[in-house]
Amino acid sequence: MKSTQLLFAAILLTAAAVAAGGQGLPAPAQGPAAVPATEGATVPDDSQAPAIPVPSAIPGTGARAASEIGTLPDAVQTLLSFNPADVKFDVNDLMGILSDRRHEGWVLAAYPDPKTGQPLIGAGFSLDLPARVHMQHDALNPRPFLEPSSAELWQAAGLDRVKLKGILDQFYARQEAWSKRTFRRHIFTLDSQITEDDANALLRIGIIQAIDNAKAYCRYFDQLTASQQMAMTQLVYQMGVNLEEFSSFLTLVNRDDAYALDAASRADTHFWRDVQLSLVQSQWARLYRARATAVIAMLDPQYGDNPAGAEHSIAAILHPARHRGRASLRTASYTRRHSTAAHKRARRTRKE
Repeated sequence: MKSTQLLFAAILLTAAAVAAGGQGLPAPAQGPAAVPATEGATVPDDSQAPAIPVPSAIPGTGARAASEIGTLPDAVQTLLSFNPADVKFDVNDLMGILSDRRHEGWVLAAYPDPKTGQPLIGAGFSLDLPARVHMQHDALNPRPFLEPSSAELWQAAGLDRVKLKGILDQFYARQEAWSKRTFRRHIFTLDSQITEDDANALLRIGIIQAIDNAKAYCRYFDQLTASQQMAMTQLVYQMGVNLEEFSSFLTLVNRDDAYALDAASRADTHFWRDVQLSLVQSQWARLYRARATAVIAMLDPQYGDNPAGAEHSIAAILHPARHRGRASLRTASYTRRHSTAAHKRARRTRKE
């Protein structure tokens, strides 16, 4: 009788344990190897699991989780898929050129564009441009233009979007409180809002966008020399959609007869001289003489053999602009980075 009561009590205890979801039952032993979660198995604690390495989006721009890449806008994903082998020049070389005061300069706080007043940072990276539709008017060029917003480019560079908002809020507060002259006077004393690495990441992603759009402007981009590809990319980086206005230049670089299969035709110095002259005669070249001289010279098919001679040839026909009062802010640049080297190059150009 007593044994029967004990057996009945054991059955009741077992049933209660099952009804409670197994509470009070000993946990199964944990092995070192991870196994799929099955009925009755214990799921490992994620907080104790080793971190999974994530792929880098772009060299120098930090890491981005693979799951996040799949949720990014199409334009950003296109930028992140850039392959350095797609161009003949080294992107790092162009980064060094654009960050020099002869070109864009280098400022780690938001400052106004001297022409439009819009906020820029780093090497002329625009901070508040909206995404735009840029129609492809060349029926023979299948490449679409890529015009994401500044926020999307910021995201592609791997930077914090909340930080961008804070930078813009501070910029507009200063712009409202200061005159243009006051803002200009404070440029050298502003506290840095981004790091050197941040500015390099923004510059790199801006160059990648410019390369993509340079291919949309020039249907024969892949056939250009390394220096010519770099020149086209620089033009797009500085002018953006405004390069559409250089109709004579774009018509020339897209001429079918200039790109015959033989290399001799592509290196026709007379043809490329006409291309260069179409830019020399522009207002852009007159306003930004030093920069224009360097960029236009790169279009010379023989530039790689004699860069100094190519620049001298352009400088000889590009007369300096006549400025009244101070030079424009972009021409003078906002930064002292590389200033010594830049001044030496400028003096050499003037002497030549």
